[in-house]
Amino acid sequence: MLISTEWIKDFTPMPEGLSPKEVGEKFTLGTAEVEDVLTVGEHLEVIRVAEILEIEKHPEADKLNLVTFNFGGKENKRVVCGAANVRVGLKTMYAPLGVTLPNGLTLEPKKIRGVLSEGMLCSEEELGFAEESAGIIELPEDAQVGVNALDYYNETKDIILDVDNKSLTHRPDLWGHFGLAREFAAVFETELKDPYNKEWEQKVLSKITGETSPLVPVVDKDSSCLSYYGLSVDGVSVGESPEWMRKRLKAVGLRPINSIVDISNYVMLELGMPNHIFDREEIKGALTIKNLGSKAEFVTLDEEKRNLVEDDTVICDENGVLCLAGIMGGLNSGVTDKTTKLFLEVANWKAAEVRRTSTRLGLRSDSSQRYEKTLDSKLCKRTLLRMVELILELNPSATVVGKVEYDGVDLDAIETVNVKTSVARVCKHLGKELSEDKILFILSNLDFKVEKKNDELLITVPSYRSTKDIECEADIFEEVGRIIGYDNIEPQSPKLDINPVRLTPAQNLHRSIRDFMVYNANSFEVMTYPMVGEKLYSKANWPIENNLELINSLSRDTDLMRTSMVPSFLEACAVNAKNFSEFRFFELGRTYHANEKDFSNESSKLAILFYSKEKTPFMELVNTVESLMDSQNIPGDLCEAHPKFKNEIINEDWSGVHPYEFLNIRLMGKMKGVITSIHPLVLRNFKVKGHVSLAILDLTPLEARELKDKTKYKPLSKFPSSNFDCTVVVSNEVAVGDIVSISKKAKIKELSSFQVVDTFQLSDSEKAVTVRATFSDPNQTLSGDFITSASDKIVQSLEKAGYPLKK
Repeated sequence: MLISTEWIKDFTPMPEGLSPKEVGEKFTLGTAEVEDVLTVGEHLEVIRVAEILEIEKHPEADKLNLVTFNFGGKENKRVVCGAANVRVGLKTMYAPLGVTLPNGLTLEPKKIRGVLSEGMLCSEEELGFAEESAGIIELPEDAQVGVNALDYYNETKDIILDVDNKSLTHRPDLWGHFGLAREFAAVFETELKDPYNKEWEQKVLSKITGETSPLVPVVDKDSSCLSYYGLSVDGVSVGESPEWMRKRLKAVGLRPINSIVDISNYVMLELGMPNHIFDREEIKGALTIKNLGSKAEFVTLDEEKRNLVEDDTVICDENGVLCLAGIMGGLNSGVTDKTTKLFLEVANWKAAEVRRTSTRLGLRSDSSQRYEKTLDSKLCKRTLLRMVELILELNPSATVVGKVEYDGVDLDAIETVNVKTSVARVCKHLGKELSEDKILFILSNLDFKVEKKNDELLITVPSYRSTKDIECEADIFEEVGRIIGYDNIEPQSPKLDINPVRLTPAQNLHRSIRDFMVYNANSFEVMTYPMVGEKLYSKANWPIENNLELINSLSRDTDLMRTSMVPSFLEACAVNAKNFSEFRFFELGRTYHANEKDFSNESSKLAILFYSKEKTPFMELVNTVESLMDSQNIPGDLCEAHPKFKNEIINEDWSGVHPYEFLNIRLMGKMKGVITSIHPLVLRNFKVKGHVSLAILDLTPLEARELKDKTKYKPLSKFPSSNFDCTVVVSNEVAVGDIVSISKKAKIKELSSFQVVDTFQLSDSEKAVTVRATFSDPNQTLSGDFITSASDKIVQSLEKAGYPLKK
């Protein structure tokens, strides 16, 4: 949005001694972000009246001339000029080198067909005075040579502030120059002149009769219209707007059209309230504001066809739609050069309805931008009277026909917002001591009415600030803070006691698990989305039950809160398997379960996944989980599938469960965890080639209380240990855990560990399991005879249990 400081000066003086850049910076800190500061008319200061003294033909071009002239200095200048109207004695405007013209051209030393040109003689188009011109400017003979264009044309420089629209979204009062002037007055501590007071209102109303109006608008209560003012004017003559109005419109980026349309735009830019002016003779019958009721095609002022729907609010006569409410008028609703009778409309519309229609149609206008910000209906009448004032000023013979017509909500019934605060609370929240007079001065400048009652300040919020801006005491703190400048508030550390933070049992457990998985299990931590979709469940053959469904999900793929981490982990595995032949990762995450009583329950889970392209990582995962539980003193053990006690984490009937590589994790007597390899049929759905083993442990029962540290420290043994490996043949139904338990029956105290090293399939009914026994004694080196004897005992125990050595 472009702001003209010359326009602002109509209502408040600009601060002296500040450069344009400093004005922009201070306004940014106090009100809204200024993206750029432009100075309009700056080029006119250096462009001067020149008199042509001599003309020569260009030696290299028939249509170019070498023109010698004087512009008030001791030396003459020469430029290359191709204008047809150039002649000796002509007085025109000369732009020297270094000047940047309105069209963006910066004059630099340049040779034209081999001859250096020292600037240029200007046309009206090049100075920004006309859209096109046939030759250079021709000034009267009495024009004084050397006078700059700024003084000759009686122009003024204008500082234009380009304000970021997003920073004004919450400020509907700042979409017009009068509202902005109030901010300038508050920020720069200058006096605000309010020309639109009660006396002005009575003066304009005195020109309006109380007779019957030729056109009475009727508002349907179901429409999006909040308030609607209408007034008829006769005897206007559509022509060109005065120069002062055209200059202001062009300064803020609008193209002047004609005197009536320009008044409409001028008032909108001045007071911030959009409006529309109809050619009254084009309105047939009654004027109604209502919802369309049926689909229709409508051609707007920009000559584009728009497809309207039943709920769109429109302004229509007996022939059909004239305007799309709050957005744009129809092609035949505007004023033409032949218009003599007007109907002035100033209305307010529901912001959400305007935004919805504008977005659907892909049509944004100056009007819709403002209505979307929630404007104040109480400002409609002031806007209408300002339009009447300007129309009568530019059309002295025009007359108002009938009275001001109104339909809509009861404006007197709109509640006033009142806020209570105190000087002490303002200072406390801002962190800066301010006097009561200073606070009252700031609020008064911003048009807040303040009544002091003991230590309390009772603040009445103006209606144009209460539509969506000022609601509570914190907003008052912000108003004072931004005007004094947040950069003037000295930062201070909070006066709080600093105490050491004690981690909760859950935090301690999570931190310890992370350390183990990273440093001991060589795993990466991942974070998968807790929101999943039916498509992922279907891919994993996972049942959809007990799910919480999101009402406003981003997509169908993220509309369910997961009840298990299995599908999420398989999806993450599929992504990584495309790039790596082996990897490990884990996650400390949550699952969510619907609950009729408490709406939902959350469970904390540890999920671990090992992947290998060549061989199954099941035993490595089993050993890792055992080591993890041991290191964290988690009270539990691993066990086979039980016909009576079912696993609470994974249904053993799930198609992804491996028929042999499966173990339950029992915690406190309940099956609260699982270690399993994923069946190839499910992996095929995710296009994963290789072997995947997955462990999930429910940490919820462990997080409530601190786990006791049962770690026992003993010195490292000075004596070496000895390993003994052997491979036994067992049927596929035998669990490897049963083989490991045989070591206890050997009753060898020097047996420090007994682990499964590897398994491999021999046939459809048998498999080979390699186990490793480790013997050690902290007091001595074991003899060869003892190791042989102990190894034989292990073999005998295995054979006795029915697990013979592989031959």
